Amino acid sequence: MSIPQSVEGKIEKFEQLIHFLESGCKPSNRWGIGTEHEKFGYCKKNFMPLPYEGDVSIHSMLTGLRDTYGWEEIKEKEKLIGLKRGGANISLEPGGQLELSGAIFENVHETCNEVSTHLSEIKMIADNIGAGFIGLGASPNWSEKQMPMMPKGRYELMTPYMKTVGEHGTKMMYRTCTVQVNLDYSSEADMIKKMRVGVALQPIATCLFAASPFFDGKPTGYKSWRSGIWQNTDKSRTGLIPFVFDEGFSFERWADYALDVPMYFVFRDGQYLNALGKSFRSFLDGDLDILKGEKPLLSDWADHLTTIFTEVRLKNFIEMRGADGGPWASICALPAFWVGLMYSSSSLDAALDLTKDWTEFDRDKLLIDISKNGLEAEIRGISVQEVCRMTLEISKKGLKDRATPNSSGGRIDETHFLDPLFEIVENRKTLSDILLENYWGRWNQDLARVYLENSY
Repeated sequence: MSIPQSVEGKIEKFEQLIHFLESGCKPSNRWGIGTEHEKFGYCKKNFMPLPYEGDVSIHSMLTGLRDTYGWEEIKEKEKLIGLKRGGANISLEPGGQLELSGAIFENVHETCNEVSTHLSEIKMIADNIGAGFIGLGASPNWSEKQMPMMPKGRYELMTPYMKTVGEHGTKMMYRTCTVQVNLDYSSEADMIKKMRVGVALQPIATCLFAASPFFDGKPTGYKSWRSGIWQNTDKSRTGLIPFVFDEGFSFERWADYALDVPMYFVFRDGQYLNALGKSFRSFLDGDLDILKGEKPLLSDWADHLTTIFTEVRLKNFIEMRGADGGPWASICALPAFWVGLMYSSSSLDAALDLTKDWTEFDRDKLLIDISKNGLEAEIRGISVQEVCRMTLEISKKGLKDRATPNSSGGRIDETHFLDPLFEIVENRKTLSDILLENYWGRWNQDLARVYLENSY
């Protein structure tokens, strides 16, 4: 989850909230790609989650990265809670999941190089202290009681609150990981198209990147249990937002929606003030009881937008949030998948055409069915495997249109990053399917093998 946002200025009127979203509009030659991914750290001796402090710990990972690779510290109340270097930062999820929020790059080659460098640095420090890291969508066998809490004020506020607003809120916080990609738009009309394609096809991403079949030490009956968890987590701020398909959808409509998403906190002078369940609309009116008479800052609005957890999230860019955490190849495949769909006008139109007849009921049912059944699901009588294939072909065409070679200037364009996804469709096996085959087969139901065979 995000570190406090740094945006200057005070908000006096509603139009400024809209302007913040509009400020993300960029010409296509300035569009960037930002990849974020989370991963679970564990102690190699016992396969248990890393505590915050100790010889084999999250703190040791952060100090090792700082001292060896030149990362700068981010602290909260004198506790080391993150790192920054260049345009990237490393932050901590509630249960110690380590997240890289990458810098903004022009192409998938560059963002994948960043991932490769990061994972190499992580492995070097982890090996030195006796830790390991694994990319999965949900922790396979750790109970909630075994999970540490990272020393961040927002998590102290959120943890008890999440137990009151959804069945799986704390499971989401402490025991899931995701990969996401952040993309730009050129105008409000372009944003609308991209939001609609993102919402419609987010379940397809959930299918292709499914990597969370285990929880509490056993199979869950889901191919993406991470997605299943999200479907029962605080419905006031999650899900596939249907109003993006309304004729009047706009920056203004998203801002109006966000005003009524319950608040978590206000960040002031290094402190998280408890604003749980309160209204940003009241804050805008100067009527927030914890800061009576005070108007919000633009940084408050930016912070508040990070507490909306919809499958596609609009800030002053668009976040695609529907994929499970996974191995190196999938971390690179996700930006390729969405860039191919979103950064070519012909592919964006083709994706809209593919999904144009899907109703709100179809989309919601698709997400539920895919999280359980993966490639075996259907939509409107068409197999999800076939929809995945068609979507990948559209994405590949978009990447070909970009014709972006790697740094060596050779003939290798961005399309090869989709190869693992085409292989999934060809073999009818997601990573979850492979993990389940191993579990019931040669692993003899021993989940320790998942760490031994699937770590970075």
